[in-house]
Amino acid sequence: MNPLKTVNGAILTGLLLMAALGFALGGSGFSVQNLDRWLHIISGVAWIGLLYYFNVVQIPGLAAAGTDKGGPGGAGISKYIAPRALLWFRWAAVVTALSGVLLIEFAFRPLGGGLMQVLALQEGFRVIGVGSWLGLIMLFNVWVLIWPNQKKVLGITPATDEQKAAARNVALLASRTNFVLSLPMLMCMTGQSHGLPF
Repeated sequence: MNPLKTVNGAILTGLLLMAALGFALGGSGFSVQNLDRWLHIISGVAWIGLLYYFNVVQIPGLAAAGTDKGGPGGAGISKYIAPRALLWFRWAAVVTALSGVLLIEFAFRPLGGGLMQVLALQEGFRVIGVGSWLGLIMLFNVWVLIWPNQKKVLGITPATDEQKAAARNVALLASRTNFVLSLPMLMCMTGQSHGLPF
């Protein structure tokens, strides 16, 4: 059986290749901190990748499908794609945030920092602190604004047409806010250890 024919097979193959390359390239050795950093990066890529997919591909595509007279419409996306994408989206957000908290503790506690120092934007931790706050705002938007409203839009929870229209607007604005916040958030997340570009 070809592992590339299933999502689980592809994930397992990627993990095995990663482990093989890590050992072959003589990595720094296994540690919980390194594993957590990797988990934070991978889940962050999934979260932000889906955020960009929604804002750059799906939302404009559904708008175009809605105005295309005689076109296919967006029912297939709304019924099959969006719920699955939103499942990965919201849980990738949680894993990114939790692994980020652990990473802050692992990486900055020995330097006199930690979660409270980072979130308080103390000297030496301001860049990662701003990135962390932006990430937490984005996580809030996912779970408090985007997901509850998308459930109405997709018919997962009952809603009138007026409620769906209002929910669509709230979800769109929260998602676009996250799209905007993602750019400075990513800059701050990488900027703490790699330097800011400006």
